[in-house]
Amino acid sequence: MKKTGLVLGKFAPLHKGHMFLIETALHETDELIVLIYDSPNHISIPLDIRTGWIRRLFPAASIIESWDGPMEVGSGPEIEKQHEDYILKLLGDKKITHFFSGEFYGEHMSKALGAIDRRIDPDRLQFPTSGTEIRNNLFFNKQYLDPIVYSDFISNIVFLGAPSTGKTTICNALATEYDTVWMPEFGREYWEKNQIERRLTFEQLTEIALGHIEREDKLILKANRFIFTDTNALTTRIFSQDYHGKVSEELELLAESCVKRYDLVFLCEADIPFEDTWDRSGPVKREIFQKRIESDLRSKKIPYIRLTGNLEERIKKAKAILDKQIKFGNSFDLFS
Repeated sequence: MKKTGLVLGKFAPLHKGHMFLIETALHETDELIVLIYDSPNHISIPLDIRTGWIRRLFPAASIIESWDGPMEVGSGPEIEKQHEDYILKLLGDKKITHFFSGEFYGEHMSKALGAIDRRIDPDRLQFPTSGTEIRNNLFFNKQYLDPIVYSDFISNIVFLGAPSTGKTTICNALATEYDTVWMPEFGREYWEKNQIERRLTFEQLTEIALGHIEREDKLILKANRFIFTDTNALTTRIFSQDYHGKVSEELELLAESCVKRYDLVFLCEADIPFEDTWDRSGPVKREIFQKRIESDLRSKKIPYIRLTGNLEERIKKAKAILDKQIKFGNSFDLFS
């Protein structure tokens, strides 16, 4: 007889206890269905993102997204009946032979399904945590999350602007303020090591964009709620166009990926004194680059927030917005 298993939950978030449950169920059955509830009242991470976690980590499982499931949770005959009726209707004529869970509802749901009640680690000895504990202190409990999951909780905040507009100082200050990490401009480090007569080759501009994103991805896993990023591939693309009059296909793709990569974009205006250091091209060039960066943001329809005034004023405005920021929340709410 074919063994068909069912696992259900909010996966808010998917943690290693859930992963152990799914791994066990996959090992013990011929087919596994994972049903995921929407539950916007528990977590801001959208259902399709949570579904994506399971698709990537457990490609052998079949997924059912529950967009209209019962919102009430807990024990009691009425609540249990709501969930039983909903799941039986959703499954239709699909026969479930094994119901996998680590919770009290395993008993009543197994009976309703006519399935074997497979209770996995109900006392949470294997992974002593819960979704509630993780949501309450994500950074402290990140050892219970796969990197794929953890990175989706981190808001990547990028600061753009021409040279000498305060990006580095602001990123550093905000990282200290929010007890997290920040991503320095990789291009500056690369340029200082590799420039010849203040120039880089056409191919080296693509290497900068690739190196920056690689470091950024690693740093996200060390971040606490936010990572603050100084510059991105959009600016590297402008440098390539300025240096060589063209942009590589790979760099174009990396620049395009920036459209969706960042949760908030701050544009640091060129209205503070220019620091004329050896690695910069002067205040006139700064003005031109500033115009090109803003034009790029507008042409790509990327929403951005201007930061003007002195550094203290810029940091104050950024903090006011960041304090309201919710990952996958509506960014327009930040300004209300």
